[in-house]
Amino acid sequence: MIILIDSGNSRLKVGWLDAANADAPREPAAVAFEGVDLDALDRWLAALPRRPQRAIGVNVAGEARGKAIAAILEKHGCGMTWSPSQAATLGLVNGYRKPTQLGADRWASLLGVLSRLPQDHPPFVLASFGTATTIDTVGPDNVFAGGLILPGPAMMRNALAHGTANLPVANGQVVAYPADTHEAIASGIAAAQAGAVVRQWLAGRQRYGQTPQIFAAGGGWPEVHQEIERLLADAGGAFGATPVPVYLDHPVLDGLAAIARANPPAAD
Repeated sequence: MIILIDSGNSRLKVGWLDAANADAPREPAAVAFEGVDLDALDRWLAALPRRPQRAIGVNVAGEARGKAIAAILEKHGCGMTWSPSQAATLGLVNGYRKPTQLGADRWASLLGVLSRLPQDHPPFVLASFGTATTIDTVGPDNVFAGGLILPGPAMMRNALAHGTANLPVANGQVVAYPADTHEAIASGIAAAQAGAVVRQWLAGRQRYGQTPQIFAAGGGWPEVHQEIERLLADAGGAFGATPVPVYLDHPVLDGLAAIARANPPAAD
């Protein structure tokens, strides 16, 4: 068993890959631990039917969190390898001016999408709605062109509630013409997220001369998907084709599985 770890700002997501059959897809039933509850990871590892051989992961929650996770895995006899973003990995080329500056989770996610696609594929946009929203574009030449970072839906909502005297933590419907404060905030958040996605889809279409596929991920997707799909339908209608986003469950773990398959442990 190979453990796959996505250590994010708000949750720790864990998947696994059968080391005896590494060409098989990762196990689909990933688990998630809220916040910094690393004791839950310890208990989960202790309950596994067999000891994992190794672990590979990405960590964007700080050095201390990474060391704590590695220590727990070491306790269970499992070495931890953190996978950084690189200039190139598995045929994906990093277009950042400083490749290592790109978040390791974003890099792994793009590798996860790429692992699902045929060799010849159109450009694609991956929009991930977590603590932050990231919207990244990869061309048909497998070059990561760049992407956006903006506050995620929950962060936008909390910023308005905590940064102002009178605005609530909104729980409203997304509508065209909001008629109360809750609707106004919910609709504004969805509009901001959707506008960013459509901006990058249009930019990709102009850059590559073909329609990008759109993939989505992250816990914030249910909150914004209707507005995104509506705006994409409006934008796509002008070109005679409506893009339909495809939701992916844990593309970071898919990318880590691809890396693990490409880097088997050295034989004794």
